[in-house]
Amino acid sequence: MKPITQKDIALELNISVTTVSKALKGMKDVSSSTKESVLKLAEKMNYVPNSVAVNLRTRQTKTIGVIIPTIVHQFFSKVIDGIIEEAEKHGYLVITLQSNENYEFEKKQLQLLIQKRVDGILISLSNQTQYCEHLTEISNKNVPIVVFDKINKLLNCSKVFIDDQKAAYEAVTFLINKGYHRIAHFRGSLMPQNSIDRFLGYKKALNDHGIPFDDSLVYLCDNNNDFEDGYNNAQKLLEENKNVDAIFAITDLIAVGILKCFNDNGVKIPKDIAVFGFSDWFMSTVVTPSLSSVIQPGFEMGRKATEILIDEITNLNANKPYSYQNIVLPTSLVIRNST
Repeated sequence: MKPITQKDIALELNISVTTVSKALKGMKDVSSSTKESVLKLAEKMNYVPNSVAVNLRTRQTKTIGVIIPTIVHQFFSKVIDGIIEEAEKHGYLVITLQSNENYEFEKKQLQLLIQKRVDGILISLSNQTQYCEHLTEISNKNVPIVVFDKINKLLNCSKVFIDDQKAAYEAVTFLINKGYHRIAHFRGSLMPQNSIDRFLGYKKALNDHGIPFDDSLVYLCDNNNDFEDGYNNAQKLLEENKNVDAIFAITDLIAVGILKCFNDNGVKIPKDIAVFGFSDWFMSTVVTPSLSSVIQPGFEMGRKATEILIDEITNLNANKPYSYQNIVLPTSLVIRNST
């Protein structure tokens, strides 16, 4: 069935299309009786405004693009919840894509969003993203970009993230204060900033408490930081028999893999070895034993990043200046049975 247009309403009421348009917008130079007639007929005929035409006039699509590294992480699902809630408050549609932790695919996804003429972009960088010329090029074309969670500190745009080094430091310090001193770190890929910072926080906590750093206790989890990484590296740790009494893992998913491996091998947690995760996923509360973790505010990160992006879009369209923001959200520890 052909969509009802303003022209159809105008013909039915024997008035001009311009009058119909003004009546629908509630403009003062149209009489109250005409407005009422137009609105009643529009409702009766199931008239829906042509958003494409509106967007052409305003030079906005009222759409923002989001690129996340992966969908499986509960953390990113919370971020998306925050993004959508804030976007809906301002009448924005959200297009969500994933990079699969791949730099080249991330670039392709960005170009796809530009082709869709999004008003702005939210992105958490892939593990492979070291250089950000592709983002700078888009920003230079007056498309606002806000980076969240996995950031590049040299990128000239607004950012919303946590202090990963501080959060890791606090987690490892907790373990040390509990009496654990042979602490391994299951770290993420070498490139992402949050992986680097969590490693530095781990290392600094050891140093500040007089515990020598042992690089043989650092296990690389670079298969997208997943369950198998945790399981396989925990198995390797047991085979190497390094007398480790605690592990600080870069993500809860890796930590759950560690727990599974230890349970399969009869290792008692935390009696034989303690495990500390990062992000506080729902699974942390239901695994056995329940997992201590760093609470990472995913929902608030998504909400705040969207708020900043929409503010930049609004200022850009109004030819008003704006300054880039670096928002560091607070974290905290939640202590459960694994420690």
